[in-house]
Amino acid sequence: QGAVKRQALYACSTCTPPGAEPAGICLACSYECHGTHRLFELYTKRNFRCDCGNSKFKNLQCKLLPEKSKVNSGNKYNDNFYGLYCTCKRPYPDPEDEIPDEMIQCIVCEDWFHGRHLGAVPPESGDFHEMVCQACMNHCHFLWAYAPQLAVPPLTKANSLEDEGIVLKVEESEEQKKEIKKEIGVEHQDTKEEKQSEQFNEPSTSSGSEFLNTYGYCSKFLQKFPVEIVETTSEFSFCKLKELQSKPFVKKDTATFWPSNWRGKLCTCEDCSKMYSELEVQFLTDECDTVLAYENKGTSDQETERRDPLMDTLNSMNRVQQVELICEYNDLKTELTDYLRRFADEGTVVKREDIQHFFEEFQSRKRRRTNRMQYYCS
Repeated sequence: QGAVKRQALYACSTCTPPGAEPAGICLACSYECHGTHRLFELYTKRNFRCDCGNSKFKNLQCKLLPEKSKVNSGNKYNDNFYGLYCTCKRPYPDPEDEIPDEMIQCIVCEDWFHGRHLGAVPPESGDFHEMVCQACMNHCHFLWAYAPQLAVPPLTKANSLEDEGIVLKVEESEEQKKEIKKEIGVEHQDTKEEKQSEQFNEPSTSSGSEFLNTYGYCSKFLQKFPVEIVETTSEFSFCKLKELQSKPFVKKDTATFWPSNWRGKLCTCEDCSKMYSELEVQFLTDECDTVLAYENKGTSDQETERRDPLMDTLNSMNRVQQVELICEYNDLKTELTDYLRRFADEGTVVKREDIQHFFEEFQSRKRRRTNRMQYYCS
C-alpha cells in the first residue's frame, strides 16, 4: 500500500542491531517474517512503509511481499528504532531507572519522553490528549501564539521540581490582567449594542456581531447595511494566527499539552498552509492523524469483524425467507459435520476435491428435495 497514514510498527534488533541502519517493520511482518526474533514495539508512526526484506536486511527476504524497493525514502527514523527514547536516550522499560514515570509521545517528532523531562509537569492523563515536546515547540514556534487560548496548563507542583531548578508561575501578569479586563469590556459593549438593536426591532445576525467584534465596524453601519456586510465577510481572507500574534504571549522552554479538539482550531489560510508545508507539519490540521482517531478506527473495525454475517443476512429478509435460510443452514451444517467426521475417524487429510465433491452432492440432494416439496403457497 505504500506509506500508510498511520500504523503500528516494530523494530527487530536481531536483523538490525545497533550500528546497522535503522528499519521498521509492520505488524504482519512481525508475525510472518520475524516471529522468533527479538522485537520491540514502536507503537504508531505516520506515513511509514514497511522495510522488511529491503536493502537494510542483509539475509532476510519478506515472506509477504518479496519484491520491494531497496529503500523507503519517505520514512523518518530516530533513536526509537534502536530501543532508545526521550532526551535521556534510555531504553523502556529501563532496568536502571527506579523513578516511576509515564512515557508520553510527541505528536510532531513522535519520540517518547519521560514526564519529568518535558520542562513542565504534565496535567492529569485524562485532561489532555496530545503533547508537543520542547524541541518541536521551538520548531513549530507559531504554536506559542495558540497556547494561551488552546493548550492545557501544566500542573504547578513547584516543590517537586526544585531539584531540577524549574519554577512555574501561576499568577497572572499585569498585561494579562489588562487584556482580560479589555475583553470583558468588549463583551459588555456587545451586549449593550444587542439590546439597542432589539429595541429598534432591527435584525441582528450572529455573523454580523462576530464581524463587528473582529474588525471594529460601528454598530450603526451594521444596522443600516446588514446584508452587504455579511456577504463581504465570506470573501474576506482572515488569519487567526496573525490576530493571536498581535496579542502578548510568552515563549517558554517547555513542552505543551493540548485537548482533543485543538487541531480543528488552527488557522488554515493560505499563508498558514504554506508555513505548515515549509515546516513539514501539514498533519497538524488533520483530525484523522491523531492516535485517538487511529484507535477509534481500530475499535470500529473490530466491531465490524465480530458481526455475524448470517444474522446480518437474516435481518434483511422477510419471515418466510428467514425460515428457509435457517433450514438450509442447519441441513448444511449437519451434513458437512457428518461428512468431515469420517475423515477424522480415519485420520485422513481433507483435500480440495473432497470438499468440491461434498457440495456437488449437497446441491444435487437439495434439488431433489425442492422438486418434491413447496415451503409456502404461490
